[in-house]
Amino acid sequence: MTRRQGRHFLHIPGPSPVPERVLRAMDMPVIDHRSAEFAELGKAVLSGSQKIFKTTGPVIIYPSSGTGAWEAAIVNTLSPGDSVLMVETGHFATLWRQMAARWGIEVEFIPGDWRRGVDPAVIEEKLTADTALRLKAVMVVHNETSTGATSRIGEVRAAMDRAGHPALLMVDTISGLASADFRFDEWKVDVAVSCSQKGFMLPPGLGFNAISDKARAVAQANKMPRSFWDWEDMLKLNANGFFPYTPATNLLYGLREAIAMLLEEGLDRVFARHQKLAAATRAAVAHWGLEVLCQEPRDYSPVLTAVLMPPGHDADGFRQVVLDNFNMSLGSGLSKVAGKVFRIGHLGECNELTLMAALSGVEMGLRVAGVPHRGGGVDAAMALLEQPVPGNAPRHLAVVN
Repeated sequence: MTRRQGRHFLHIPGPSPVPERVLRAMDMPVIDHRSAEFAELGKAVLSGSQKIFKTTGPVIIYPSSGTGAWEAAIVNTLSPGDSVLMVETGHFATLWRQMAARWGIEVEFIPGDWRRGVDPAVIEEKLTADTALRLKAVMVVHNETSTGATSRIGEVRAAMDRAGHPALLMVDTISGLASADFRFDEWKVDVAVSCSQKGFMLPPGLGFNAISDKARAVAQANKMPRSFWDWEDMLKLNANGFFPYTPATNLLYGLREAIAMLLEEGLDRVFARHQKLAAATRAAVAHWGLEVLCQEPRDYSPVLTAVLMPPGHDADGFRQVVLDNFNMSLGSGLSKVAGKVFRIGHLGECNELTLMAALSGVEMGLRVAGVPHRGGGVDAAMALLEQPVPGNAPRHLAVVN
């Protein structure tokens, strides 16, 4: 492969690009993970993560992928034979269902078309009908990375409250956290699952569980065997800044810096920036004459935009053209939408100029690949991006020395 000059543009919806500040923060020697110095780091990242989840309750950090954090959520709160309610919002909701089934969990899976988020009214209907209280949890994906559709978690909780059902609310916010508004305490979430390589702007390798008092009580009574994932083992040592096994120390250095960056910008400004970049991307897509996969405007993702290819044109072939000609990676379509969509990631360390470069690469790629479109989508996005971010947010890419 010919080596190209200049940076590679990574615009998949995660892993997201790692900022220079975070890279420099991780460039440290490993320290004794039983030392007072490490305890300071441990306490900083644990308390800092609470701010990002918007919770006063515990956040547990595993040396794992988001898949590991999924499993931790399941084995701590559920047992074989338990029944749960899940919704087919896309590829990752489907994978979480498959994992639950491997643990012997009975999953009632509400079918979906992969073009919108969860319908809270359907959740309310299902829970109201469950007079025997068979369902132990409602498990939903906050931001479906495969489709570019979010689910309105606050409305899901309101639906559960109207039904008066005691089920746990378990939320996968793997690609949503720190990019899309998420309010663990306010929305009365019981378990939230996330990971490091999306809105946290870190390399892969950290998984997160935020847990409510209700979820912890359920876990303490739960007889499901677990060892590595056990919440109580973690919480005992986390109280003093430590972990029951060797932590990913250098990723924790990076996490401390990433949290500082997010809080310096302010979470509301972070969310407004993501919303603006997403709106600009959709403006470009609409001008090109292409179609956004998500059909419900209230569910448009601020994290990524999934774009449908015209009939007769392969999305993966188009992605290869963009990579070969312009050194940019776009996200692929997954399972049901494989070859049908490409995904533009606009999360994490992304600002107006970064997005303009990405959209320019897409528009040039459409032309080179012979995909029918109307030129000028970049101009449509630019017109929207010229408007200031609410709150006069500082440029996210600026580095403070």
